[in-house]
Amino acid sequence: MALLIISIFIIGYLAIAFEHTIRLNKAATALVTGVLCWTVYILFTEDKEMVTEQLSHHVGELSQILFFLMGAMTIVELIDAHDGFEIVTSRITTTSKRKLMWIVALLAFFFSAVLDNLTTTIVMISLVRKLVGDIRDRWMLAGLIVIAANAGGAWSPIGDVTTTMLWIGNQITAANIMKQLIFPGLICLLVPLLFMRFVFKGTVKRPVQNFGNASPTPSTPSQRNIVFITGITVLLMVPVFKTLTHLPPFMGILIGLGLMWIITEVIHSGKDEEDRRNYTVAYALRKIDTPSILFFLGILLAISALESVGQLTLAASWMDKTLKNQNLIVMSIGMLSSVVDNVPLVAAAQGMYDLNTYPTDHYFWEFLAYCTGTGGSILIIGSAAGVAAMGLEKIDFIWYLKNIGWLALAGYIAGALTYILQHQLF
Repeated sequence: MALLIISIFIIGYLAIAFEHTIRLNKAATALVTGVLCWTVYILFTEDKEMVTEQLSHHVGELSQILFFLMGAMTIVELIDAHDGFEIVTSRITTTSKRKLMWIVALLAFFFSAVLDNLTTTIVMISLVRKLVGDIRDRWMLAGLIVIAANAGGAWSPIGDVTTTMLWIGNQITAANIMKQLIFPGLICLLVPLLFMRFVFKGTVKRPVQNFGNASPTPSTPSQRNIVFITGITVLLMVPVFKTLTHLPPFMGILIGLGLMWIITEVIHSGKDEEDRRNYTVAYALRKIDTPSILFFLGILLAISALESVGQLTLAASWMDKTLKNQNLIVMSIGMLSSVVDNVPLVAAAQGMYDLNTYPTDHYFWEFLAYCTGTGGSILIIGSAAGVAAMGLEKIDFIWYLKNIGWLALAGYIAGALTYILQHQLF
């Protein structure tokens, strides 16, 4: 039975990795893989009730992540619908490549900590399209955005799905992960930036602006400011809500979404149905990346099946016996996240090592958050941010590997060494 489940998982994983080659959406593959793993498990087990109870337990845990993602994505879409991010982007006027590189990278780094790396990548690439006309310059900046967004997301409990998973799973706490990883994350970004300043220089060519698609009923400056400030405040208050109430983070994001829903209904109450349609939560819900949410559901179901049949515990024992070094184990997982998605890797680690082995805020969990969050930048398919950039700008896999991959690897190693040294010193 275990061998069959592992085989299904590997085949599903390969199909996800070669999504563009076989032209099958990874969400569909993940869902089939997840359900098949549990189907095999229950068919080959005599105690059906035990399997059902295990499934219910796992679904209860992973649904928290899915509801959190759905709420956060909807809030960001509401801000975007009101052109809230224009408050930031309209202030960038430089045409110097070096200055633009630093501005874009640092914005992506800090935006990612507040929003998430996927959303930040989408927002920042949209910004770069308005500022840069040359496709190769945009590719360089897009690659830098991927590195910055992943580095920024790693030190925030809401900045990366994997960090959120560890936070929700009580492996880390919000204040501690921010304190421990912000400096290694910054080093992970600064090293590529210092290398890029020697090759990315000159002035950028601005694209020809097209105002033909402007909205006939744009939001007013006051509406834009209200929604932007409210949305960012809601996202920032989620860790505070969890600390004060001890409720899971998805409850904080849902109450925040509810408040934003009320606010947007009130500020657009004077408009007719057609004019207010694009500013509603219902419209934002239609725009969120639902396939990504279903992908996480499918892959987490598959991982939970492997955990339930005891395979992750065996894998943990093998890594401990073979590598015998905590840093090597975690850095290997981080490097692996550049080839395969980091979500199942973190889910696997959560299944392999319980809180009795490594308690909350242990060195292992903090280092895992850094490595899986930033290691995915080495290949463009290694993170949600990279896949988004690849889709938006049609970036070539080999081009990214030659021009950005080695920069990401240098930053990854520098940040990892910084964290190890920081831990030993303090």
